[in-house]
This record gives sequence, C-alpha cells and structure tokens, in this order.
Amino acid sequence: MTKVKELFGVNTSTSGVDWRNIIQDQTCPFLGRKCIKTRKSQPSIAIGTCTMCYGREQKDIIICPHRLIERRQIFTDCLHLLTNHVPGNELHVVSEIQIPGGNVDYFLVSAKNGKVRDFVGIELQTMDTTGTVWPERERFLEKVGFDVDEEVIASKSSFGMNWKMTAKTILVQLHHKIKTFEHLNKHLVLVVQDPLLDYMKDNFSFSHVGEATVGDPLHFHSYSLDKRADDQLALNLSTRLSTDTEGMSICLGLQAEARVELLDIIAKLEARMSVSTLLTL
Repeated sequence: MTKVKELFGVNTSTSGVDWRNIIQDQTCPFLGRKCIKTRKSQPSIAIGTCTMCYGREQKDIIICPHRLIERRQIFTDCLHLLTNHVPGNELHVVSEIQIPGGNVDYFLVSAKNGKVRDFVGIELQTMDTTGTVWPERERFLEKVGFDVDEEVIASKSSFGMNWKMTAKTILVQLHHKIKTFEHLNKHLVLVVQDPLLDYMKDNFSFSHVGEATVGDPLHFHSYSLDKRADDQLALNLSTRLSTDTEGMSICLGLQAEARVELLDIIAKLEARMSVSTLLTL
C-alpha cells in the first residue's frame, strides 16, 4: 500500500486513473495551475503530494496548504464573520497581506464600489514534514507503470510529521497577529485539518477554548477529509472553536506587540482587489 494518499489532488486508491496524463500536466486542481511544490534539484518537476498516509493508524494527513482551498469552501465558511457585510456588496479573496507580526495568507473582503466595508483574515496551516516524501512518490509511480530511478526506489530515506514544531509555530504566529485583529474589532480564522487541531488540544492549554462565538476575534475551523461517492476526497467543516487574545496568552504564555491602523490594512486590500479576486458563489 502506498503512503501517498493524494497526488495532484487525485486519490491514489482510485482505479482507472490516467496517471501518465496527470504526471505530465503537473496541475494542482486547487490552485488551477501547475503545482508550485517542486524539487530543489529539479525545479521543473512538481512533486504534487497533497496528502500522505502516516502513523500506525494510517491517518490521511494533508501536507500542502493549497489542498485546503478545495471548492473555496473555507472562504464560504467564514462569511458569517463579515458582520458588516450586506447584500449587494462584492466579495473578494485577497492573498498575502502583510501586517505587524507577519503575512496573513488570505483576506475575505466585503466591498462596495471598490471600498472595503469589512474583512476577515484567514490563515492556513497543514503539517510540516521531516525527511523526504520523494521515494514514496516514486514507488507509487513504479506501481502504476512508470519507469523510475531504481536507486530512489531502493532508498531508505523516509518522511515524518513535525507535529510539535508545526503546532507551536502557528500558535505563536497567531498570538503575534490576534491583538491586531482584536484591536480593530475584526476576525482572524485558522484553517486546519482535524488531526492537527487534536494535537493542539492534547499538547497545549486548550481547555478554555470553547465553541465558536462571533464575538471572539480568533476562530479555529477544523476540517475532516472524507471520501466522496466518486472515491475522491473532500474537506468537510467538522469543528469550530474561538477565543481571544487573553485565551492565546493562556495557551502560550507569550505577549504580542502587534498594532496596526485599520486604514493601513484597508489601503493594502483595496490596492490588491480586482476582477480576478472576486469570489463567485
């Protein structure tokens, strides 16, 4: 059984797949363009590994953050946090806006006549791996009829999941950013897969983090990865939690210094909004 669960967005356990065409195209179905995860030694070759089977329980663990934007559902699931949105406003998805404390992956923006009326910050976090998934990828390709490097196939190099560093890094980043959003009376959402949220709850102080309420500035949206009728995998929102700056301090015992003026973020968002950023529902 291969440890590669999804390659270029396709479930590897599905029969009748034209893998030769998929490998040649190297297209990420979630981005709608070539997969940007490439080999350092061969930048023309996209790795394409979205999800890996890992551990004794063989859990399907997403390792590419772009996998989370399937159907753009994560943006739809944040609409209720646009508390100043009204019918008639446009919706935009704007990526990579810098604020004190670092970049925010996406902003869901409600706008009218090109002016921001409200926004929600959205951070994506999937599991960071250690080692390399390349030999596993090549072993799978050999099974489906590709000629691959025998030395790579025989390699004992493997991969692991960096649970502790992944969880701690994103929680610290959230702590640096959440005071900004709380100061502005806006919302910041962390989008993760269920196993990562479970790890956070087991290894950090999460007992005070309760069911999501709109009044909290920081929200956790956790997704399961379930098989559809066509044997492909799909994300489904399973858990919503929320807290505030004080709650993050309880989790980590750190202090954030993020402060930013509302007009600064709005100016950056409006400069990036265009027809191509429109969210079509």
